[in-house]
Amino acid sequence: MSTSPNIGIITQARMTSTRLPGKVLLPINQKTILQYHLERLQKSNLPVFIATTTNQTDEPLVAFARKHQVQYYRGNEQNVLSRYYECARLHKLDLIIRVTSDCPLIDGHLIATAVQEYLAAHDNQIYLSNCLVRTFPRGFDFEIFSFALLQEAFLKATEPAELEHVTPYINQNRSGQVKLRHFIQPQDKSHYRITLDTPEDFEVIRRLIQQYQAQNLAATEICNILDAHPELVALNAQVEQKKI
Repeated sequence: MSTSPNIGIITQARMTSTRLPGKVLLPINQKTILQYHLERLQKSNLPVFIATTTNQTDEPLVAFARKHQVQYYRGNEQNVLSRYYECARLHKLDLIIRVTSDCPLIDGHLIATAVQEYLAAHDNQIYLSNCLVRTFPRGFDFEIFSFALLQEAFLKATEPAELEHVTPYINQNRSGQVKLRHFIQPQDKSHYRITLDTPEDFEVIRRLIQQYQAQNLAATEICNILDAHPELVALNAQVEQKKI
């Protein structure tokens, strides 16, 4: 890793999610889920790129990106790994932060802190995330890895799950060289769900934004709201995350 690496956040987005189609362009208070997501990411002070597909169905995402002057890359729908690789290669990224666009309340400050922790280690074999050992709610997920690790995964991964979910080849340490680092917080809030996959999830996010202005709050403050309002948590407590 060079002394001043080129760092970027790549968020994957598409309109054809199975459980809630078009979810990232659903509005809350005249602003879409994707807008909230990008504005939260911008608090990291890092460039953000949307990785979407070449499908006709994703033209609205391209129109959104152009309107809001967000850089984007279009690639294969199923091979999301290739989408990340080509986007990172095109923009000459040395360090990639992977996020997904169904997390409108993701915390950019948290990502910035994690990036500093990653850089302090001076080791491009590190994979740092808050997803493998989970103490944050779903909806604050991020993964940080070097272009070198991404390129190796792109060249060597063959399983459909590795191509669709981008990082399994890396975080399952198929190369035997990866050093896993876990970004955790003292209190376990992993049972909370602030990601968007179902109508129940949307209702939780809508209430957090409309009643508590959660789009302006830090991750810890959002967790505090959920601690204080079990009725809010109950709305999507039964939703199961799709398995990899």
